[in-house]
Amino acid sequence: MRDDPQAMAAAAIVAEVSPDILVLTDFDYDAGLATLRTFAAAAGGFPHAFALRPNAGLPSGLDLDGDGYDDNARDAQGYGRFSGDGGLAILSRWPVQVEAVQDFSGLLWRDLPGAILPVIDGAPFPSAEAQAVQRLSSTGHWVVPITAPGGTVTLLVSSATPPVFDGPEDRNGLRNRDELHLWEVFLDGKLGTRPDAGFVLLANTNLDPQDGDGLREAMATFLARPDIQDPRPESRGGAEAPGGDAFDTADWAEDWAGNLRVSYVLPSVDWTVSGAGVFWPAPGEPGAALLGDDGLLAGPHRLVWADLVR
Repeated sequence: MRDDPQAMAAAAIVAEVSPDILVLTDFDYDAGLATLRTFAAAAGGFPHAFALRPNAGLPSGLDLDGDGYDDNARDAQGYGRFSGDGGLAILSRWPVQVEAVQDFSGLLWRDLPGAILPVIDGAPFPSAEAQAVQRLSSTGHWVVPITAPGGTVTLLVSSATPPVFDGPEDRNGLRNRDELHLWEVFLDGKLGTRPDAGFVLLANTNLDPQDGDGLREAMATFLARPDIQDPRPESRGGAEAPGGDAFDTADWAEDWAGNLRVSYVLPSVDWTVSGAGVFWPAPGEPGAALLGDDGLLAGPHRLVWADLVR
């Protein structure tokens, strides 16, 4: 409401692209969704808003990162300085079937079929006690049906921890991989109720199939699944950025992570994709001013979109 520059820049981009359904990541949660509804109004108006309390900032009471303390941001169930710090949210032109939502955010990491948990010298890292309470989702994993024209659209929504900021145990790298693996387990019919058709995964997996840190082969394998399609959205801005690629969705400094593809819109194979892209106009293209002089006015992530037809 105080016209925060980054929030207003993000809202302007959303208004420019004008999606029917929008997933927001790294968006702080409040129980009444006041922040989300305020952003929705600034972004062109969405009559329907949905969010659940995320694992981000949810205190665990234990040392989860092995630094000897139990009350730091990395000791929460998902990184966060306060409860709700950097959650997930959905805005929609059409109603959310709230009663039919499946929420896997409370699933313990160790209870995911095929999970690989970190160890040091053969012992659970940071401790067996920590792994007994550690949830898998760093923010959340939701299955959210939307009542759209022509039938239900089922969203598979998540935002994974970055596969960095850890040690030789590779805790964040393994967790990042398993946050993606949860969707494999779900789509294989081994967790929850899988939709028969008409689903779309909208996620920041924080994982590029070809570049950057993390278990990249996990992303490449997921993209090759026969039940989803990859529209491979691209942009001129990404292609022309230093060290960039047309398929990149995040603009990080080259001396850190570099530009990567980390955000995805992946429809099930029964959809027809009529268009897709990444809002990353090159200098001089329409909309470039919305990114600011340095391209980072709305933050390093770019809006990824796809137009789907039944």
